[in-house]
Formats: sequence, C-alpha cells, structure tokens
Amino acid sequence: MVITSSLPDISIPDVPVTPYIFENAGGRATKAALVDGPSGRTYDFATLQTLIQGFAGGLATNGFQPGEVLMILAPNIPEYVIALHGTLVSGGTVTTANPTYTARELRHQMEDSGATWLFTIPLLLPLAREAMAGDSKISRIVVLGETDPAEATGVKLLDAFALATGDAYEGHAPVDPADHVAVLPYSSGTTGNPKGVMLTHRNLVANLAQGGSMVAASSDDVVIAVLPYFHVYGLQILMNFNIRVGATAVSLPRFDLEQFLQVMQDHEVTRAYLVPPIVLALAKHPLVDRYDLSKLKSIVSGAAPLSTELADEVTDRIGAEILQGYGMTETSPATHVALVGCGKPGSVGGVVPNSECRVVDVSTGEDAAQGNSGEIWVRGPHIMKGYLNNPEATAETIDADGWLHTGDIGYVDPDGDFYIVDRLKELIKYKGFQVPPAELEGLLLSHGAVADAAVIPVPDEEAGEIPKAFVVLKDGAEATAGELQDFVAGQVASFKKIRELEFIDAIPKAVSGKILRRVLRDAEMAKRA
Repeated sequence: MVITSSLPDISIPDVPVTPYIFENAGGRATKAALVDGPSGRTYDFATLQTLIQGFAGGLATNGFQPGEVLMILAPNIPEYVIALHGTLVSGGTVTTANPTYTARELRHQMEDSGATWLFTIPLLLPLAREAMAGDSKISRIVVLGETDPAEATGVKLLDAFALATGDAYEGHAPVDPADHVAVLPYSSGTTGNPKGVMLTHRNLVANLAQGGSMVAASSDDVVIAVLPYFHVYGLQILMNFNIRVGATAVSLPRFDLEQFLQVMQDHEVTRAYLVPPIVLALAKHPLVDRYDLSKLKSIVSGAAPLSTELADEVTDRIGAEILQGYGMTETSPATHVALVGCGKPGSVGGVVPNSECRVVDVSTGEDAAQGNSGEIWVRGPHIMKGYLNNPEATAETIDADGWLHTGDIGYVDPDGDFYIVDRLKELIKYKGFQVPPAELEGLLLSHGAVADAAVIPVPDEEAGEIPKAFVVLKDGAEATAGELQDFVAGQVASFKKIRELEFIDAIPKAVSGKILRRVLRDAEMAKRA
C-alpha cells in the first residue's frame, strides 16, 4: 500500500536553493540572521546577502568555474553560510567535511569529491594540508582569520576575499535545479568508505518546502544551531530553513553543555533541533536547573530514535514540546515529520507532502499489513540524484521504480503516523553520528596481531549506541584491548572510536563469509539483560 501525506501537495518552485531561501529577506534586511554564540558576532540579512555575492565574486575573479567543487572544513560559524551559498551562487558544488576527521578520512573525501577549493579556519589548516598530501586537486584555500605565514602558500583570507564588494557576483550562475548538484555531503556506508550523496538544488528546495508546510516556525523564532552544518540535518534545517522563514540562528562551533545552556538563556532561544544525547542532558543533567529556558517552546529530535520516557522527562522538566522526525542524508533529509500539537509518543510523524511511502515485508517483498513492521521505502522530489562515482551503490539503494530503500524497519498506524523500530543497515548511531562497522573492522584487521574482527552496536544511555569490537587474535600473538582500541583511535574521528573490546575464539559467519552480527548482538543483549 502506498501511503501519502495527510496534507495536500504543495507547489515546489523550479529555482536554485539560494534565491529560494532569501526570497523574503528584503523585508527583514536589518534583522539578525546569524549570530556566533561565543563571540556575539552578528550578520543581518542584508549583510549576509552582500557577503554571499562577494564570496561568489571572489571565486569568479580567481578562476573558479561553474561545476567545480569547494570543500568546507569548518565548525558551525556564521561564515560557513557565506562560503556555502557564495559557492552555489557562482555555479559550484559544496562538499561538507567533518572537522573531527583524521587526515586519512579527510583525504578520501577530498579525492573522491574532486574538490579544487577549500574553505577552512586556521586551527584546521594543518589537518587540511596533511590530507592534501595525497592526490588532492585542491589548489586554492580561503581561510577565516589570520594564519601562520608558514601555512600561507595558496591561502586567501576571507575578509579580503568576500568583502571586495566591487567584484560582487551579479545574480546567480545559470544552473538546472533538477540536475545540478548543489551539495555533496558524505554518508557512511555499511561497507567501504563514506559515499558522496549528490543532492540537487531541486532536492533541497523540495524538502525545504515539504518540511515548511509541516513545521510551525516563524521569523519570531530564535534557533540554536548546535548540530553540525556539515551534516544535512544541520545544513538544511539550521541553515537553509531558518533563513527561509526569517528566524535568527545562534551557532555554536562545538557542543559544550554549559555554554549551550548559557547561549540558550542569553539569546532567549525559542526552538531547538537536537539529537537524543543532547535531549538526554536536558532531561538529567543538574546544570540545566541553573538556567532559564522558559522561552524554549519546541524541540525537534532527529538523527536517531528517542524514547518516549526521555521525551516525557524533558517536557516535564522544562515545558517544551518534543516532536520527532525521520529522514536520511539521501532524502535531503526529512521524509516524516510530526505536526506541532499532534505528536504521538515514539512516533516520527507522517509522510511529508509530495512524497510516497511504503512499508515492505523484508521476507516477501510485498507491502506489509497495516501495523506490521517492514522496511521503509520512500519516493519523491527530495530523493538524491545518486551516489557520486558509485552507480552500483545507487542501484542498490534506489530501485528501477524510484523507490529509495531506507534500510530502516518500521510500521504505520491507522492515522498514518510512522514508528521506527529497527535497522536492516548495520550502521552504528553514536550520538547521532553514523559509524560504519566495516571501517573499524578493516582497521582492526590491519593490526599485526589480529586474525579476525567484528564490530556491533551496543546500547548506551548517553550515546544511544557505542561500537563494541569482538577480536580473534592470531596464534601466538599478544595484544591488549586497550592497545587495539588506541590503534584504531589514532586513525578515526573521535565519534568512531571503539568503546568496548572483547576477545573471542571465532567470529560467527554465514557460509558466504558474511559476519553474522545478529548472533553477536543477541548474545550481547542476553549478557546485559
């Protein structure tokens, strides 16, 4: 059975994303659009638009061509928006990189994306230089703020680059919104390296319009932008959607609970888009009682499941309504959103307009009966163009009829509200971040003492899930759990670290050689019961 939204279809403009989100900005020229939480640095809507056009002009003046790729390697700062939309205005594509990546991880994205330009901050420039030591095509770097003269080769400073308003780009480079890739975030796969997700201008505009019809946000809102802009959740909701509705976004470059609460209080934040670990802190941490969060009316939690009990604890403690949504990088990101005042415990809400959804029995391939669980399939204008340089993975994810197979298991109730209950995919969700077991297994297997390895998720109250490794040592080899954990930790971002490690005699596998993670998970859950 094909399930559609309870709301009517909406009109989706055939325009690039930057003019779409700034469509109504003329009436709020002097209103604060972006605020840097730690410093108070502020850009109003008019200044923001001017700097975006200036950045685009700086790119064009320095030889950047439409279709080129610029990588952004930065935390959440207001200038992130300038670099991203300046690149889009000039006809380029932006690939967003995780600033906690190691040089090895960053090098893969640089090379796979074909990035030729980089925007970063001085603190991350040495990391970028190390990553560029491979086959990177990056030849130009724009940096926010002063930099070490030793690192200055090929570097331009943002102030001089984007403030040259005499060279401001006029209008928007001609692009086909349905075909031109606007952003290229990377999504962790269950096998191999992360894959570039090609999201077109139309994908982004469609999902902003779809979500906008379901979320009761307004220009009176002040939103805390703590989820990373490099992730499509932060990029689309905290950046693009806030600009579209005229809200003020107060950004934090990293999550620190005390600073987060202080900024929430000082800026009288009204709306927050969070992930379950932050919601957990709001529910349980004693620091919360020291701050006035009375202006906070709504919290939307995404990126990982949120328990009903935890949601109720937060509402009881600070009075904010908690709603859930569901989506993925490949869907720009939202596919399901709970309506304000209509949220049900544990539900991610209903299907967004202009889209279709099915719940498919994984054993038969047929639609599951209402109330029965199956894999969630979605179809609509927000579905990615595909994975960059990876037609095989694209075909495995999007079938010939245009249905994207999410790999998540859920069911729908008689009201059309969905519930996510399990995952077919093997990704581990650590504090909302995706951790691919295969990557950690590959690193463990590169250690001289390891004969075999498997990594599974185990539940954790704070993080949601943590990676636990099971390791078989080679005959006669010796290694401690700590040694192997440190070996992996030195090669991955902090969120991918192996948090627990256990030595076993053999890894359970199918005849095909595939790791039977379910056997390990079931045994682990039995031990923890």
